[in-house]
Amino acid sequence: MNQSKDLTKEKPRSPYDRIGGFAIIARTIDKCRATIAGTNGEYHFDCPLDNMLFGFKGIKGDDFKAFVVEGHTDEEIAQWVKDHGTPKTDEEITAWGDAFKTDYSYATDPAKKDWFIGECTRLGLDPMTTSLFTMLDADDKVTFLD
Repeated sequence: MNQSKDLTKEKPRSPYDRIGGFAIIARTIDKCRATIAGTNGEYHFDCPLDNMLFGFKGIKGDDFKAFVVEGHTDEEIAQWVKDHGTPKTDEEITAWGDAFKTDYSYATDPAKKDWFIGECTRLGLDPMTTSLFTMLDADDKVTFLD
């Protein structure tokens, strides 16, 4: 089985990191493995971020976790995601991941903006020009003092 990260001592990979073309998946794998191992700390698997990936592919967190628990590699997990749920072309997967680089909607989404603006303010980031992924990376750096 792949070694899970102890997320009480180190951060998960960035949501920008891609495996099999998918954004978010590396971080989701890290959080899933840590949850299985009981070392997820403050990180949550099957959270709204993970559900962006699951929703895009039309899969369930429980099914993803059931495959991860079998000890598959990152690449095997990415292939499983690609093969299950809603079919997506490589181009669609790339475009979906690329959209997160310039998605600043959390700053204007009525349901998320207060939380997001508060997090950006705490981290010294401009919420109007900060994506969710950039904020998460900055928060990880503060948490683990990179």
